[in-house]
Formats: sequence, C-alpha cells, structure tokens
Amino acid sequence: MATDVVQFHEMGLDDRLLKAVADLGWAQPTLIQEKAIPLALEGKDLLARARTGSGKTAAYAIPVIQRILTSKQTVREQAVRALILVPTKELGQQVQSMVRQLTAFCVRDVRVADISGKADISAQKPILMEKPDVVVGTPSRVLAHINAQNLALDSTLEMLVIDEADLVLSFGFEADLKNLLCHLPKIYQAFLMSATLNEDVQALKELVLHNPVTLKLQGSQLPDSSQLQQYSVHCDEEDKFLLIYTLLKLRLVRGKTLLFVGAVERCYRLKLFLEQFSIPACVLNSELPVHSRCHIISQFNQGFYDYIIATDEQGLENPTAPVKKEAEKDKKKKKKATGKAGQSKDQEYGVSRGIDFQNVANVINFDFPPTVDSYIHRVGRTARADNPGTALTFVSHTELPLLADVESALSEGTECALKPYGFKMEEIEGFRYRCRDAMRSVTKTGVKEARLKEIKQELLNSEKLKTYFEDNPRDLHLLRHDKDIHPAVIKPHLRNVPDYLIPPTLKGIANPLTGRKKRGRTFKVNTGSVVKSDFKKNARGKNPLKTFRFKSKKPQASAGATS
Repeated sequence: MATDVVQFHEMGLDDRLLKAVADLGWAQPTLIQEKAIPLALEGKDLLARARTGSGKTAAYAIPVIQRILTSKQTVREQAVRALILVPTKELGQQVQSMVRQLTAFCVRDVRVADISGKADISAQKPILMEKPDVVVGTPSRVLAHINAQNLALDSTLEMLVIDEADLVLSFGFEADLKNLLCHLPKIYQAFLMSATLNEDVQALKELVLHNPVTLKLQGSQLPDSSQLQQYSVHCDEEDKFLLIYTLLKLRLVRGKTLLFVGAVERCYRLKLFLEQFSIPACVLNSELPVHSRCHIISQFNQGFYDYIIATDEQGLENPTAPVKKEAEKDKKKKKKATGKAGQSKDQEYGVSRGIDFQNVANVINFDFPPTVDSYIHRVGRTARADNPGTALTFVSHTELPLLADVESALSEGTECALKPYGFKMEEIEGFRYRCRDAMRSVTKTGVKEARLKEIKQELLNSEKLKTYFEDNPRDLHLLRHDKDIHPAVIKPHLRNVPDYLIPPTLKGIANPLTGRKKRGRTFKVNTGSVVKSDFKKNARGKNPLKTFRFKSKKPQASAGATS
C-alpha cells in the first residue's frame, strides 16, 4: 500500500515549497494531506474531517502557499489573497508558525500575518497596511479590522480557510462569520477543516462552500489501541488526589503530561497540592494573558516543563454560554464577561482543540470531560502523527453516566478502546495520610490568593516585559511559568518519599525523587574546592585522622628547659 501513496514531489508543488517540506522532515504525506492537497490544487472546495493530529494544518497551508506562488508569476501586485479563520488565539499563532516554516525559502514572495492576538486594532493596522498575502485571525478580530477599514477583502481574496469549523461556531462566532461573508468576493475557493462534522458545520457548508468535495477520513476519531492506550479508573475526590500524587511522585507516569481539569479553581487547587510534594507544574487557563499562554505552550514543546495543568472550561460545560456572552458584549460593551470566580476570561481560549502540543506522552483527565467530543479532543493531544500515547481518565461515581456515553462512542463491535486501569488502591494506602495533610493545607483562601498572584505575575510578564523580550529574544527562556506560588503552608517532610512507604510491588518500577541526591550534591559544593580535592586524595589512600601529627608543644617544652 505504501507504493500507492502520492508523494509530495508528485503533486506539482513549487521547488521552494518541497525544500521546506523536506527540512521539516516529512518523508511522505499523511492520509488527509495525500487526499486534500491534489483536490485543492485543482481548485475544488473541500469539507474535510480527519482526526486530531493528522496534519490538517499542512493539508490546507500547502495548497494555499502554492496558489499564491503561482498567481505571483503573472500578477505582482501585493494583496491579501488568503484568509485563515481560527477559533482561538493560540491556534492562530500555531497556524502562522506553520505557514512561516513552509515559506522559509520563499519568504519574500509569501508573507503571513497573525492578527488574532490581544493587541489593539490600531497597533495591528501597520501590519495590514503592508497587505500580507495570508492573514490569520479569529472571525471577530478580522471583522473588527474590516469595520475599521484596515482590511479590504472584497476584490483580492482568492482562498478562505475555516480551521476547526465546529469550534468556531461553538465559540459564538456565528454572527461574526455571517457578517464577514458579506465582505468577501462572490467567487473564492474555500476549505472547512474539522475533527467533527456536526449539524452546525453542515449549515456552515451551505453558506461558505460551492459544490465541495467531502473527505471523511479515518472513521475512528482516535488512533487504535496499538498507538493509543486508553484507561479509566474509578475513584472518589480524595482518591483522585492520592492517585495523581502517587503516579507523579513515584514517576509511574513518565514523559510530558497534560492534566485536564474542568474549572480554573480546580487548576490552582491541583497545582498547590502538587507543590506540597515539590512537583512543579504549569497552569494554563482562560484567565492568563494570551502572550503567557502562547509562551507556556512554546516552552512545553521545547521540553522546559513535564506537566501542564490545563482547564477545559471554555465552550464545553455549556456550549451556548459564549454565544450569550458575545451578545452581552455587543449590547453593553462596558460590562466584562466573567466566570464563576468573577475573574475576566478570554472568550477565544482553548487548549483541548487544535493546539499542537508536541511529544505529549500522557493525557490525564483529572476531571471527567463533560461530553464525548471534549473527551476525544482532550485525548487527541497525545498519540499524534505516529507517536505512541496513553490516556488515563479518573471517574467518580457521579460521572458514571458520562463514562457510559464515552464507552459506547469508542466501542468497535464488542470491544471498547477505553479499558479499566488495573491499579490496586490498597497498595498506596500508606500515602493517604500525606495526601490528606496536603489537601488540608490547600484552603479556599489559599486557592484564591494563588489565583490572583499568578494572574498578576503573568500580566507583569506579558505586558511590561514584552518590549524587553522583543529586543532580547534569547532571554525569553529564562522566564519560567512553573514556579511555586506558595500561598499554602509548605511542609518540608512531604518532599521526600521514605522507602517503607513504597509498596513492594512498585519498588522495582518506582523512582521517587527522595531528596537524598540533592543533599549529597549540596554537601560536595559546600566543602570548597581545595578541601574537596584534598579530602578525595586522602579518602582513596590513608585515613587523615590516623596520619595527623601535632608538633607545636614539644619545642615549647624544650625551650623552657634550656632557659
């Protein structure tokens, strides 16, 4: 079957584009790329459904770039030729990054601009005045620029892409999309890309696409069990914290891990709980500034952090909520949309969809996802492309109906992909008193203080340091997001794991950070360079206490006798 795959060099792509693809290390196209790119190059409209991590971004980015390169051979006038609509700011930055990588060898001919950020409309106006070939943004931000006359698409636009189309609609952009379509030319090529095709996407298809080719690839929305292993474990609230502490502290879960919770308050509660045991973790939620969120994702992908605690509250608990909030914004602009805790939330936030977290080994659903779709998109952050992955979901007794829905959706014939996790809770019963001790230290007041402290710190990092890091980009890696917040009382004894607590069955597997090595390293540093080297020589040979000689008193006695 491998011989039947259409290779990139057989698609009639520009040599500069092929060189960029080779630099990215893409030996051959994925299934969605193999099917979509040739159809797009023929000028057809596409409605494509493929699972997350299958390469959908490149499937539309490559034909977009190719068409721009082709048109510039005859028309040299600079104009906005492609518009890519995304639901979140994070995804907007990711799409821009992908387009820039693919245009590395034709950067003068194809320019891309991401206007989905939180900067003022006036600050982004100079970027649009240069008429970049590709504009990436959320529907609301693009419409705002059109209304401000910073962007004109009615005469030059050739291609429209709506990425994660179902999420664009669930985020309350339907009204913005309809208004935006009025400012587009009558004829253009359009692509709708998504991991799911629901009724809303079908309705959007009627508005945007003209005689489209529908691609429904990979019937299963998640990889099979040979690539992605999915487990569920039944546990109550206390057992959730006990299990996550044991799994992370004993390093039974290894590799980069995403921990999903259902609310911002839970996000900080879990972070503070893990801090008690010296387990560093980043927080990612809709209250943080967009610059901080994108920086956290970038550093996580570079390997700075092992654990991210991400909230998945936006558009999932109540899909219609964002629509109502957007309407309130239009009617009363002075009022801010607020969450349960009263903090201002970003309406264009989302981490379970679209964002390319790289090399994620594990996804842990600390709180059960509220819908089947949200489960699929959370778990889809791991086992991307051909990489293996593991998903572990904690299930309380109140969440059993949701588990049944997920199991039925994932069942293929008589076999279900979501299997019970055979973990004996009695084996880790010795850790329970430590878990309770840490949970008592994390109070509601502590969580509230941590939440405010983190937001203030990230606002400082995001705004005041933004100009500094623009001038000194190499210093950006020094800014870390997994530092301890410490609003709760930290008990030093919880950092280490005594050997007697580790169950005999886990002693061969567990590799806890006990702190002994750290003390050893500190001792060596404090000895000083000269004493350290002398001591090492003596330790290898003679005992310094046995060879020690004291000669000072004998000469004094002999001097007294002679006098």
